[in-house]
Amino acid sequence: MESIGIPSTDDLYLLHEGALYHSYRILGAHVSKQEGHEGVRFAVWAPHAKAVHVLGDFNIWQSGRHRMERISTLGVWMVFVPEARENDYYKFEIHSENGQVLYKADPYAFYSEVRPGTASRVVDLHGYEWHDQAWQQQKKITPIYNKPLSIYEVHLGTWRKKDRTSEELYTYVQLADELVDYAQEMGYTHIEVMPLAEHPFDRSWGYQATGYYSVTSRHGSPKDFMRFVDRCHEKGIGVIMDWVPGHFCKDSHGLRQFDGSPLYEYEDPRKAEKLEWGTLTFDFGRPEVQSFLISNAVFWMDMYHMDGIRVDAVASMLHLNFGRWDEEPIHNQWGGDDNPEAVAFLRKLNQVVFSYFPDALMMAEDSTDWPLVTAPVHEGGLGFNYKWNMGWMNDMLRYMKLRSH
Repeated sequence: MESIGIPSTDDLYLLHEGALYHSYRILGAHVSKQEGHEGVRFAVWAPHAKAVHVLGDFNIWQSGRHRMERISTLGVWMVFVPEARENDYYKFEIHSENGQVLYKADPYAFYSEVRPGTASRVVDLHGYEWHDQAWQQQKKITPIYNKPLSIYEVHLGTWRKKDRTSEELYTYVQLADELVDYAQEMGYTHIEVMPLAEHPFDRSWGYQATGYYSVTSRHGSPKDFMRFVDRCHEKGIGVIMDWVPGHFCKDSHGLRQFDGSPLYEYEDPRKAEKLEWGTLTFDFGRPEVQSFLISNAVFWMDMYHMDGIRVDAVASMLHLNFGRWDEEPIHNQWGGDDNPEAVAFLRKLNQVVFSYFPDALMMAEDSTDWPLVTAPVHEGGLGFNYKWNMGWMNDMLRYMKLRSH
């Protein structure tokens, strides 16, 4: 258990500058101790809120019992709840400037209620005993560029069925045995898991998320997933995760109009709406959103020992008119189609990740001919070290459909 007090002035300054790269240590729900009392510290960014309360199992979901205090002029709210404990469910009750009362899941929650429930859940991620020291040391000795990669892409929810009629999903613990053994037997060097951030709709395959810091509860607990990654490493297999910083879903408990106004999404609805997918685009120019997303990439490598991330749908971030085929085009300040805020964000993302994890795999899933995707930032590139070859996958599938002679 941590002994955590009020976030420092420096922490808040960096958060609002887009430079707090471990913001998950400040915001969210943290099992902690304050003035000798055990409990949970809750913190949330909601700059346009008139008032914020935290509701949960610890106060029988009654409003007014735990009103949060605004500790930042730019909208960070906090409260320490001595009655709260690990595994409690909770949400934020946000009173907006226009009189709305919103019930929101925690953007920084480490765990969530199993769908169709939408509450966040208090969990302490510390305390897992890792056994992958040999793997981590080997990564430092042998550069990733000196070895071939053979990656098994898998959606954990549909990898296998337990039997023909069962809808029961494999757990992280079961996958740590069966999937990892299969990947090792087949000779793969890495497993790439489709998005595991919490998401409300199974058929989205995780590409429309609500809980970016919350490994999906469909398959078990956060420490169960740590066990999955740990066993991959024990078997000599790296783990890559699909990561979706380009857009998020509109479910009412999620990030959309979080404090009653556009906050994580662009204020301009033309830039915010991903018309083709029915989702919303992150505001890549907003400093707190940069802190949120870059910290999230760091988080998965820090807390879950992920070896890399495949950044999904990079083209949808780079191009202002992606998916707006029948709409009047949007132009940047120079009259072009590219989104300079997204370009700057991706460069900053890669620079930060590599500063903490020099051996990370940063893969751009880009379906266009954008130049210098894998060139270093100081040479004018986006700074990725790999580009995900979508064309190869499509060619391979077409080839597999051909009749043999």
